[in-house]
Amino acid sequence: PREDTPLVTALAEYPHALAHAAAHRAPDRLARQLVAVADALLAFQHTVLPRGEEKPSAAHRARLALAEAAGTVLAGGLSLLGIDAPDHL
Repeated sequence: PREDTPLVTALAEYPHALAHAAAHRAPDRLARQLVAVADALLAFQHTVLPRGEEKPSAAHRARLALAEAAGTVLAGGLSLLGIDAPDHL
């Protein structure tokens, strides 16, 4: 059995947090979930790309897709809160 990473867990919890925030008019709940996603992404980001002479693999492509999904969630969540996400950092 595989263990989910904190990023996968944070992304999986996002729809529930969004529904709760909408139902209870609690934007702070959405903001806290976005912080959880961002924190998990920061911890995860060093695993995304190959290092040194390492060749890109299917695992790297999957990690890149996961990082892109996190970016989409963060941009969408910030937009719902009325905050513009930067195009790049």
